[in-house]
Amino acid sequence: MPVLREPVVKRRGNRRLKMVLLFLFIVVLSVLFFNSSISEVSTVTVTGQRFVHEDSIRKLAGISIGDAFFGFTERSVERKLRTSKSIEQAAVTKVFPGEVRIRIQEYAAVGYELSPEGEIMAILSNGTSIPATNADFVVDKPLLSGWKKDDPIKTALSKQLAVIPAKLLSDLSEIRPDPSNAYPDRIRIYTRTRFEVITAVSVLAAKLDTLNAVTETQQPGKVTMLLADTYEPYLPDSAENMETIEKESTQ
Repeated sequence: MPVLREPVVKRRGNRRLKMVLLFLFIVVLSVLFFNSSISEVSTVTVTGQRFVHEDSIRKLAGISIGDAFFGFTERSVERKLRTSKSIEQAAVTKVFPGEVRIRIQEYAAVGYELSPEGEIMAILSNGTSIPATNADFVVDKPLLSGWKKDDPIKTALSKQLAVIPAKLLSDLSEIRPDPSNAYPDRIRIYTRTRFEVITAVSVLAAKLDTLNAVTETQQPGKVTMLLADTYEPYLPDSAENMETIEKESTQ
């Protein structure tokens, strides 16, 4: 008679014990990790800003040294940063362990103005005004003077200035509102090359080529670019010429 073998009893208890121990080991490691400095934000670097202060960006992002590194996502921080009227784009990168890199792109500055308190304000391409005291800059863009704080025409003008070539924009010294019944958005521009230009915000983009041609080929004078374009050179020793020279000397 063949000898019958006894069935092998599977030791399920050992397998379950190993699974429990492994689970406990993972839990302990997780607790140790999330309570150690390696799981915290150790550095926050901000680049790309010109006018917005780094501390303001960090505060808006809601990230501080010691925060949980895995307690937020890059996309959530980028959404917070884009709520600022001065920030056009934001990119956030997390580099383990503990480093957070924030790179922003502000709206381009198209001009400057003085606040009622005498503070230099940068006017961005979306019409937002922001203190320019934190920036190391050269005033190579026009000064907007005589404008009301929330003037929609100034906002429209800012968008027009954003598309003007840098060379031509740097020649614009001052822009003032000069409304009329026919053109509520009429403006008066003074250039560093001693031209006085009367035009309107609504037609400025279409008149850029004309303005550029006049300033490059003609003597200083008065240019009107509205329904019709006219050019009148300054007369020697005229009162208008003297006024323009005096204005340019104060820029």
